[in-house]
Amino acid sequence: MKVLTIGSDRKLFENGSAVLSRVNEYAERMDELHIIVFSLKSLGFSEIHSTKLHIYPTNSSCRLLYIRDAIKKGKDIIRKNKFKKSDSVISTQDPFETGKVGVVLKKIFDLPLQIQIHTDFLSPYFRNSFLNKIRVLISKSVIPKADGLRVVSSVISDSIKQAFLNLKARIDILPVFVDIEKIINREVTYYTQERGIESILMVSRFTKEKRIDIGLKVFKKVLEQKKNISMTIIGFGPEEKNLKQKIDELNIGNKVEILEWENDVVSVYKKAGIFLLTSEYEGYGMTLIEAGASGCPIVTTNVGVAKTDLFKSGENSFVCSVGDVNCLSKSIINLIENPDKRKLFKERMRDTIQGIAVSKEEYMSRYVNILKNLL
Repeated sequence: MKVLTIGSDRKLFENGSAVLSRVNEYAERMDELHIIVFSLKSLGFSEIHSTKLHIYPTNSSCRLLYIRDAIKKGKDIIRKNKFKKSDSVISTQDPFETGKVGVVLKKIFDLPLQIQIHTDFLSPYFRNSFLNKIRVLISKSVIPKADGLRVVSSVISDSIKQAFLNLKARIDILPVFVDIEKIINREVTYYTQERGIESILMVSRFTKEKRIDIGLKVFKKVLEQKKNISMTIIGFGPEEKNLKQKIDELNIGNKVEILEWENDVVSVYKKAGIFLLTSEYEGYGMTLIEAGASGCPIVTTNVGVAKTDLFKSGENSFVCSVGDVNCLSKSIINLIENPDKRKLFKERMRDTIQGIAVSKEEYMSRYVNILKNLL
């Protein structure tokens, strides 16, 4: 099987990156894997070629030309490598800009098209930005033209079925892979400082929809009652400057530390007291699974996997409405004051997550077979 993927993950051009390692493993299970990556010429990326894996930057002069340049590159790849309907599939990482490229190439070459959906784009919170409003409009023309949809949660699958009543595309649910057994069995190797129960951990990209500012407000409210509490935020992203300003505004700088992303984030989960997630929307919420598998009690907004029956508020976690500072802060205080409940949440959530664990080999096979089913 030959596969052409269109995406925007520039970490594919970083030697040793996790995403590059992952696509190499996918490629070993295919005849050819070609990946077009939206990227600016100023970044200086070059094509990468190995036996089965081929990665191409669009090298666009500006972002407005990503779609045009990806279509041109896609045409060249399909023609040069003799893609045929009987043995070739196009896959895009989203139903937005990359999805638009996939639709055009599908129409020109009559190839099966898979659209991957990793975020809950039908959530009303997704439309808070002008760009995302445009993206939702794009999705309405892209999704009906797909032959298959790969979504990361039943929540997204259900919302798509409700929004696209006459959808003909097959929907496959395949969550983001998390090596659950590896997390459970891993010993702490990096983050050795013992934080204790009165420590709150957030692990996230620093983007607006993650609403880390809400997390800071929650922390401030808890701090009014629990003076010894501290917060650690691990991540990166465009909102970092705004978050630091918010920390100064709330006068909590001596209690909050921001750390860069670490490869051994599992050690951080295992030493933290409580894991907090305050996103407006999530496609899946991989950090929730990582935290739960690590034995870190969870307080979260009702997003992503927390909207499924894996999360039972009051039984194995606390789940609050988006933006509900009172609920989130009370839940944290509840866990701080009740060691038996913390222990119960840890055990129940870990058992629940172990029940959905799959091996990497099984996951890779499912990923490839979903594509093969479109032939």
